[in-house]
Amino acid sequence: MVHNSEANSSRIDKIHREHDESARSQGTNDGFGKVSLVIVNKNERLLSDTLDAVKPFVGNIVDEVLVVDASGGALDDIRESHEWAQWIDYAQPVGVSITIAHQRNVGVQRAKGDVIVFTDSGCLPEDGWLERLLSPIFDENEIVCCGPARAIGKSVYSGVHSSGADTRVDYVPMAATINLAFRREAFEAVGGFDESFGAAEDLDFTWRLTDCGYRLRWVQDAVVRHDYGTPTRQLRRAFFYGKGECRLLRKHPHRIGEAAQLNSVPIAYAIFLIGLPLTLKWRWYPLLLLWPIWRQRNEELRWLVLLDHLAMGAGVLHELVRPGK
Repeated sequence: MVHNSEANSSRIDKIHREHDESARSQGTNDGFGKVSLVIVNKNERLLSDTLDAVKPFVGNIVDEVLVVDASGGALDDIRESHEWAQWIDYAQPVGVSITIAHQRNVGVQRAKGDVIVFTDSGCLPEDGWLERLLSPIFDENEIVCCGPARAIGKSVYSGVHSSGADTRVDYVPMAATINLAFRREAFEAVGGFDESFGAAEDLDFTWRLTDCGYRLRWVQDAVVRHDYGTPTRQLRRAFFYGKGECRLLRKHPHRIGEAAQLNSVPIAYAIFLIGLPLTLKWRWYPLLLLWPIWRQRNEELRWLVLLDHLAMGAGVLHELVRPGK
């Protein structure tokens, strides 16, 4: 959250004024129109389905599709069956276990487009996805656009937990790269993705954009659907999300209040786990979980949602005790 709202508003106006003037100097916004779609990947075989789904955009809306692959050759069969995609073999640095932020930076740096679109392996676009996502950029001179990601099948992220499930606003305070488009100038203005993050690098990226005065335009009907995998994989993801959330708030302490309002789960469950030793004195302490269990009574997978939240809280504590590990 930018503390001085008037200064932030002034920066927003300045950014859009400069962009409009630059567009006019080109004679048309089409001068800014080359689009690159970037997908980062490591051992995700659903990449094949995503590439099949986005191929119709190539040569029509998208000028190129780049896959930044850290699988070490494990997905060469997918590479060979999708020769039209530009494949970037990413070598994992020594001592770095999660390289998502690194791969995103490489993808943008290698892309030729003035507009960059990110989606994830395992995502399938709904009809009209890319046209709708990019329309505010090309038709309304927006600089950053984002949209919802909805789960394929039942998962922790289906129903009310679907990204943007009930968002009805023009602009949002943060966004995930699962469904994100932006002009290259925004990427360069904040220096790209912070490679110290193993998770939540996209939230850090978009927070820094808003701190610099950029607005995140929400496009409710630009939808992708995503296969979030098995329950085990979802819980592992929650643990890393918790770690990322902790690192995020350590880097942006002025946003703790805002983050707690938007999503109190990581902080609340971390506090609960810290208090577990109280069970030795107050045996009823674990019964505090009955409240979230009751609140989640209408969830499709309410017990998995509870475990997901506990895993996220554990991730927060892990990052507190062993930062960056």
